[in-house]
Amino acid sequence: MKINKLLFILTLVMVGCNNVDVTKYVDPNIGGVAPLLTTKNPTVHRPHGMARVYPVTRPGLGDRYLSDKIYGFAVNMPAYRNGHVTELMATKGEVSANQTTNAATYDHDLEEVHPWHHQVWLEEPNIVADWTTTEKAVIYRFNFEDKEKSNVIFRSNGNASFTIDGKDAIKGWEESEGTKQFFYAQFSRPFDQNGTFANGKVLEGDSIIKGKKIGSYATFNEIAIPLEVRIGISYIDENQAKDNLYRETEGKLFEQVADESYKIWKDALDRIQVTGGTERQLRIFYTSLYRGLERMVNISENGRYFSGYDKKVHDDNGRPFYVDDWLWDTFRSHHPLLFLLEPEKEVDMVESYVKMYEQSGWMPSFPQFYGDFSAMIGFHSAALLWDTYQKGGTGFDVEKGYEGLRKNAVSGTMLPWRSGPMCSLDSFYLKNGWYPALPEGAPEPVPMVQDFEKRQSVSVTLEHSFDDWCLAQLANSLGKTEDYNYFSKRSQNYCNVYNPANGFMSPKMADGNWVTPFDPQTSGGIGSRMYFTENNAYIWNFNVLHDIPGLIGLMGGPEPFTQKLDNLFNEPTRMSKWQFMGKSPDSSGLNGMFPAGNEPSFHVPYLYNYVGKAWKTQRRIREIMEMWFDDTPLGLSGDEDGGALCSWYVFSAMGFYPVTPGSGLYAIGSPFFPKVEIKLPNNMTFTIIAENVSKRNKYIQSATLNGEELNTAWIKHADIIAGGTLEFVMGDHPNKNWGTEQVK
Repeated sequence: MKINKLLFILTLVMVGCNNVDVTKYVDPNIGGVAPLLTTKNPTVHRPHGMARVYPVTRPGLGDRYLSDKIYGFAVNMPAYRNGHVTELMATKGEVSANQTTNAATYDHDLEEVHPWHHQVWLEEPNIVADWTTTEKAVIYRFNFEDKEKSNVIFRSNGNASFTIDGKDAIKGWEESEGTKQFFYAQFSRPFDQNGTFANGKVLEGDSIIKGKKIGSYATFNEIAIPLEVRIGISYIDENQAKDNLYRETEGKLFEQVADESYKIWKDALDRIQVTGGTERQLRIFYTSLYRGLERMVNISENGRYFSGYDKKVHDDNGRPFYVDDWLWDTFRSHHPLLFLLEPEKEVDMVESYVKMYEQSGWMPSFPQFYGDFSAMIGFHSAALLWDTYQKGGTGFDVEKGYEGLRKNAVSGTMLPWRSGPMCSLDSFYLKNGWYPALPEGAPEPVPMVQDFEKRQSVSVTLEHSFDDWCLAQLANSLGKTEDYNYFSKRSQNYCNVYNPANGFMSPKMADGNWVTPFDPQTSGGIGSRMYFTENNAYIWNFNVLHDIPGLIGLMGGPEPFTQKLDNLFNEPTRMSKWQFMGKSPDSSGLNGMFPAGNEPSFHVPYLYNYVGKAWKTQRRIREIMEMWFDDTPLGLSGDEDGGALCSWYVFSAMGFYPVTPGSGLYAIGSPFFPKVEIKLPNNMTFTIIAENVSKRNKYIQSATLNGEELNTAWIKHADIIAGGTLEFVMGDHPNKNWGTEQVK
């Protein structure tokens, strides 16, 4: 045993000395084909950078990777997954205003794609295109192989403006959600001709055009060397876009900018250094880490930023302003990962939320550059602020933040996909402690309820219970005892929607009676939305993040709770699977009724730890990671949602996961790699070693933390940031006695 351990350590040392460049494992095409829902773009950007670009390979939201044509290149993606407004395209011959006519075939086998640089060959018209980015600018480079008359065409489907600026630039703006994004495009040589087009008609010589479905173009009689189009973007104005461009790219060659971006990405990805593992595992891991470093997005521009929350330009006072977050998705694992790796930026993100509240009067839920996108349910800014604060991220205006959270909690509507003041359903909740449901198919009498999203009454009750718990903890830390007691009581409202007669979180009507009939698998319409959010009662049964012991007691104790978890992973669809998926399309990555690709599932495999059966967590985690993640375009089972799903993978591959944001604890799962080193910002390193780990050896036999025996299936955030070593011995059979001690 001593000899084997010595060989293991020597192997780690030798492998660790290889100084592998981990950027080679990042493949932005992973997830480019969605099994059911939304695909991922192969996005080129810097971590949290404002400029995010990709090839437009299929109009709309289709499986872009499967398209054999490129229709253009995005000027920018101002809001995650909401696409672009303006694109440019390189063509040869006569100018056409038709997007389809301008499209070019391409071949993935002939492309080079990285987070910092992307290159493709446009087969017809025989043009090599590549691009790279800075923080607020993109450089497109077109090599016209045939050296004949060629064009660069800008076009927009939305409301836009294009102006020819002299003989070598095009400037303008595009409108998204009523807010303008400005751009300034500088060409590396003067045009020979230029013009505009509208409604499919080319207007030669015109220098300015405004409206919808318009464009502008530049023509070159012959190009012997590659043509560059350098584009600066801004949310302030065209002059700032030009300033951003020159400030970040002037005097730099394309290769210099690309190399700068490469080094930035290498430094970012090197924060987690993995030793061992298969090529497949490393590709999934580092691509997942890349996905998690896209958002939030820093939109400060040389000391100023435009806020969509009051439609004004502000001084940032030396502190970046961040937008573009989908908090229902990201509070669970994405923000905790960011705080672990870059806490200073995370605190700036929290302060940005506080600024948004000051500027708009409400704490946002899905903040965008144009303002809040009222999506999903809950006010998970409470989880974001409390989790950050209790981990030591106190460098934001916590009193002002608390003020905003409290206003949302006592005055804001809880309705799905709505924001603003309360309605009658919210008043009912505050008085009675549950969100009232309607019998299935009953007409909706409350006009504020969204037609498609419905009330989601059970999920709303569950998620607001968690948010109220977070708010209670923050109140307590600030000495607000009355608020602490009030919100602590509200955090127990989840109990009001548990029906002991059927063993499920269930819809309860305003009169206190349960909705009948009720089928936990199929009731509630599309996505079960009358009662639940995107998924059915099976997964929502376990969404009490803040009081897991209370939930276990509600369900009858450890053994009945374990049985319910086991049943979740084994319950078959009681209709054809294609019918079930048509009814519940967000239930992606389906194991029984467990949807591996959707956010309410993320913490559930770790719940076995809470009943002393950590070995079952270890088995489930490995099963999910091996089955539902891959290193191919089909590699993501569900919507990635801007870092949420991929951050789950990063945590789980390292061997732990934040089940309850705001608790300061991580539940231990089953580490994937022989060695992981987390390079912390405080110059400390936290190391996870998994001796004998393999696909077969997935069960923890024993563990030590800094040399001391560990028999709890949790570690504390404080243990990680202090640096040290968490060491596991792995085996191929469960050690059912490990991890049985509950955390204190």
